[in-house]
Amino acid sequence: MKPSSVSFRALVVGLAFLLPNILGFLTFTLAPLFVSLAMAFTNWDLRLHNMFNGGEIKFVGLANFQRLLTLPDFWQYFGNTLFLMLGIPFSIAASLLTALLLSHQPKSPRRQAIPIILAGTGLSAGCGLLVAAGTAGSAFSLLIAGLFTLMFLGGASVGTGFYRTIYYLPNFTAGVATFLLWKKMYDPQTGPVNAAIQPALDRISALVTSAPSHSGTTLSWLMAGMSAVILFVGMRLVAARHAFDRTDYRPHRHQAAKRSVWRAGFVLAIAAGVFLLSRETPGFFAAAGGLKTPNWLTDYHWAKPALMIMGFWASIGSNNMLLYLAALGNVPKELQEAASIDGAGPLQRFVSITWPQLAPVTFFIIIMSVISGLQGGFEMARTMTQGGPGGATTTLSYFVFSEGFTTGRLGYASAIAWTLFAFVFAVTLLNWKFGNRAANE
Repeated sequence: MKPSSVSFRALVVGLAFLLPNILGFLTFTLAPLFVSLAMAFTNWDLRLHNMFNGGEIKFVGLANFQRLLTLPDFWQYFGNTLFLMLGIPFSIAASLLTALLLSHQPKSPRRQAIPIILAGTGLSAGCGLLVAAGTAGSAFSLLIAGLFTLMFLGGASVGTGFYRTIYYLPNFTAGVATFLLWKKMYDPQTGPVNAAIQPALDRISALVTSAPSHSGTTLSWLMAGMSAVILFVGMRLVAARHAFDRTDYRPHRHQAAKRSVWRAGFVLAIAAGVFLLSRETPGFFAAAGGLKTPNWLTDYHWAKPALMIMGFWASIGSNNMLLYLAALGNVPKELQEAASIDGAGPLQRFVSITWPQLAPVTFFIIIMSVISGLQGGFEMARTMTQGGPGGATTTLSYFVFSEGFTTGRLGYASAIAWTLFAFVFAVTLLNWKFGNRAANE
């Protein structure tokens, strides 16, 4: 048999095995993609163009896009999407911190199991005594104490693998079920979140009420002075460090200048934050006399932070944590040991050795997180808030759904979807151009 006939036969057999997948991709992905692109330039509306109303679908050119970009609601929903994405840096940092903690393997787990078991037993016993004494919120406290005790005992008997499993468990839970659970937890009357926060707010209110009237102004001036001190000391340290870096070899001066700029920006951000807090301190003292827990999902100003808190909880043990765990396992131990012998502390080893090794993984996580952030927010808003209150939690993906499947304006919804695609594509290109350069340095 000729080699050409053998290769042709192998190609046919391979295509036969791939044919179901190829047909599925062409039918359910590629074809709808081109149809939606064509729909974006038409006036297709299910209320006007259906089997009962013989309206003609017309080509309208860029009218849908022009209407979209001049609609105030679109920019509000785009702002909601960007606001929810502000939690991405905190989520990535939490995933990295969790991976660092879970990558540590204790040298003698049996020796460490004894204090862990004693701590768990003491926690359960203490909460049991509080329940017997009739403490308010005792059922929820006992539940939390029991969960922590089980975590202590499981970690003591199994090891780090048990905690890795516990942290990753929320990813196996159906999203809608998790959202409904958090909706119950955010209930302003019976939810455990407000039940845990309100006693602390009552103590703060009592403390502020008993404080002298000029306390807010005095604390404001103290924080403003602290901001000035932080700025002065930080700039002195940055200048001294930059002068020290200039003694390095010429090829390193550019990196030294970049580090000095980053340090100066970090110090300036801290000083500005403390100063802004000082400006708000008198107002806080004036309003803290009657602090109340918020109506999380029904308050316009608290709905987005509530969703961000829930997203932060879900992202701690997400796939980002697994990626960081895998990357931490590939960091050469020889470098860590050499740095430790040279006297480098844990923070120095992380900044100089671990973090540069994690740059490619971090670059990938940032790109995927930004893409999912621009496209996300639909399930949370649909399940918990219905896009409200007042459109506060309506994202672009939810806007596509409401226009396409609630009002039936398929052409307009397709224009929104392709505009969202343009945003995602542009942001991804920017990340790839600048982030890839930083990851490869």
